[in-house]
Amino acid sequence: MKIVGITGGIGSGKSTIAAYFNSEYNIPVYYSDAEAKKLMVSPDLRTQIIDLLGVAAYNGNDLDRKFVASKVFNDAQLLEALNAIVHPAVGEHFIKWSRSQDAPYVLKEAAILFENNTETLCDYVILVTAPEEVRINRVLERDQTTEAEIKSRMDKQWKDSKKIPLADFVIENTDLEFSKKMVSKIHSQLLAAPINT
Repeated sequence: MKIVGITGGIGSGKSTIAAYFNSEYNIPVYYSDAEAKKLMVSPDLRTQIIDLLGVAAYNGNDLDRKFVASKVFNDAQLLEALNAIVHPAVGEHFIKWSRSQDAPYVLKEAAILFENNTETLCDYVILVTAPEEVRINRVLERDQTTEAEIKSRMDKQWKDSKKIPLADFVIENTDLEFSKKMVSKIHSQLLAAPINT
């Protein structure tokens, strides 16, 4: 089965595009961030995260995402240590999940596919882009956050200009109808494409 990564910066609309692949073409989508959040409350990861960040990382059975974010996003070493706990677990979970799917290909949606070198697990990569001001407005509408926090998160991700040469397909996601046409074209190409990994 072909594995197709779909990535893009915060607010690019990668989840919307991935959902369209699923709703229109019945392509299974693995949402890496959502699965990571689920795995972070599993007993094994919970123990490792508490060892790293302390008991305040959890509020009862739930991960205290604000606390964790406040700890790791301004400390590169701590973020790297957290990623070293979470990313291998997500990778393992994804492999098991993908083997259970019955489709011509699966999508692995991940914000930092290139940044954490997981594009190497993919046969093809779709990059979803949008102008910075569009991305900021989308996130402001979606999340309870500030423009400064959004820009800080953007600064931790690679710029589109660095990712475009690495991607097999690029969707400039500013107009939904145009993006849907691009998805249709990419879907047809992926059906005909060989497995690359």
